[in-house]
Amino acid sequence: MHILYLGGTGNISNACVARSLALGQQVTIMTRGRTEAQTRPGVNYLRGDRYQLADLERAAELRPDAVVDFIGYTADQLELALTAFRGKTGQYLFISSAVVYQKPPTCYRITEDTPHGNPFWQYALDKIACEALLQNSASATGIPYTIVRPSYTYDQTWIPVSVGGHGYLVVERMRRGVPVVVHGDGQSLWTMTHASDFAVGLCGLIGNPQVLGQAYHITSDEVLNWDTIYHTIATAAGVQAQIVHLPSEVIATLVPAWGPTLLGDKMYSCVYINDKIKAAVPEFAPRVSFAEGMRRSLAWYDADARRRQVNPEGNARMDLLVAHYRKLLDRA
Repeated sequence: MHILYLGGTGNISNACVARSLALGQQVTIMTRGRTEAQTRPGVNYLRGDRYQLADLERAAELRPDAVVDFIGYTADQLELALTAFRGKTGQYLFISSAVVYQKPPTCYRITEDTPHGNPFWQYALDKIACEALLQNSASATGIPYTIVRPSYTYDQTWIPVSVGGHGYLVVERMRRGVPVVVHGDGQSLWTMTHASDFAVGLCGLIGNPQVLGQAYHITSDEVLNWDTIYHTIATAAGVQAQIVHLPSEVIATLVPAWGPTLLGDKMYSCVYINDKIKAAVPEFAPRVSFAEGMRRSLAWYDADARRRQVNPEGNARMDLLVAHYRKLLDRA
């Protein structure tokens, strides 16, 4: 089976490519070559721009059995791919996102039937529009599609948090002995998924005729609150975390760049029910705990000092939030 990955060198897709190779699949990755791609034996790298119709049409001439699109973010971008691959692949797997689900949720237990609707984040609105376009196109042309919705998924190069991004910033502050900010009271529930576990679910959907026209989220079964997530990171880093709490709305007001991912996603308790993916892919059984994942991530960062760079702007933003927290305490 020949799999074409549109975007195959990123946080999640790297693990999926590795899984495809382990399953004996023929893999082609379409890449612009503007960043240093991880070279894997047995992978064919096709130079091209996923956002250019001519390049997509050239890739479509390979007539892959399945196309996995990790880097389609807007309806216009998706339309290019549907135009190029219509009639030239047996399955188009669109990587959407769990942020499409209704926010605020009416229930913290999320299934694939949970309604869509997220007015707080443009990224979510774009993914909702992509899914609608894909479903409408399938009705009109019969394109065989499967929608996949990851939630917060990370590999060893990420340290996933709610405030401050997924780089080394939070660990740098923890190791320096200064506070980090957690939204709300730190008790809302969340799910972190290791990319290697996600890959088992995704690759199990490839080539399965029973999953055409269906949508699946793929997440870990481990549920943690945000304070526990931060304390788990601190343990992997060999320190104790100093946590301060601020309402998500306050964080979004003081640091607008960090607002959408809170107001449109992480401020709510979200527990994803994986019954559907487990029925479709029986081998899907998440194995990497968050504690183990963070040990792997910290080992990766600690192996090379160049990986432990922190943007001064991120630290300044965190300092601003901590100062506001202390001002609120003083006023109280």
